[in-house]
Amino acid sequence: MPLPTNFQELMLPILKILSKEEMVYWDVLEKISAELNLSDEERTQKIGKGTSTVINSKAGWAGTYLVQAGLLRRPFRGGLCITERGKEVLKENLTHIDIAYLKKFPEFLDFLGRSKKPQAIQKNDDNEEDEDSSYETPDQVIGDAYEDIHNATRAELLDNINKSSPLFFEKLILDLFQAMGYGSRGQSTHVGKSGDGGIDGIINEDALGLEKIYLQAKRYSSGNKINIDQIRSFAGSLDEKKARKGIFVTTSSFVDGAYNYAENSPKSLVLIDGEELTRLMYEYDVGVRTVQTIKLKKPDIDYFEEL
Repeated sequence: MPLPTNFQELMLPILKILSKEEMVYWDVLEKISAELNLSDEERTQKIGKGTSTVINSKAGWAGTYLVQAGLLRRPFRGGLCITERGKEVLKENLTHIDIAYLKKFPEFLDFLGRSKKPQAIQKNDDNEEDEDSSYETPDQVIGDAYEDIHNATRAELLDNINKSSPLFFEKLILDLFQAMGYGSRGQSTHVGKSGDGGIDGIINEDALGLEKIYLQAKRYSSGNKINIDQIRSFAGSLDEKKARKGIFVTTSSFVDGAYNYAENSPKSLVLIDGEELTRLMYEYDVGVRTVQTIKLKKPDIDYFEEL
């Protein structure tokens, strides 16, 4: 059987594979490749000039979409397993699963909503183009594809963080701020232990430690918001340290009024929620790696201008 032309073709087979046991992604990739009876050439076929293989890309996206729809979950970093929802879907004896089917789940619609892109060409029941359909240029298609990858990567980053230990999360925050240039002339210290007074890390902005930024990191689920009392307690910890600057980072979000409280505080308080955290990680290359670089070229109009 040749490589599937569309990653959606792999959704149902992957769900069935994981209905038997949880496994690491690379084992899923091996099993799906075996089921498709792919040749060595097909297994190693690359995407353009990149390093990722076609089957890895298609299987990876199929798994990501199933996770975002709640049919699969990641029990540990790099792992996948079926959920109760996934088991119920298999009982429907579907012949295939695609994006249109996954849109029945609110979590998946929310995932798609994070990529605010127009539909390229919509079809009516007669399979003709709607007069009001919006057509995308090739540049827009590329831009939309980038947004899809960007949003899916950030969603997976947050998922991996929530699967990690609190200690790993605290150290990740220090890595992020170092990547952003904080403490580049000084040093960062991980505190995060019993009796730390709510302080998980310290960044010395200069070699002598005359200016310090204190950090607090809370790895919470999305529905567990940071309240104002927690921020007020953090500000109190800064008073004990005679500090002026503090950053509160969470994987979840903050209650209404939290940012207003921080803005009006006599301290310099910065609040970073899960959305902002993954945006910064993506921008400053923390926890991500570049898998493909594409150069887009257009005619240089200046070159052809007559003098």
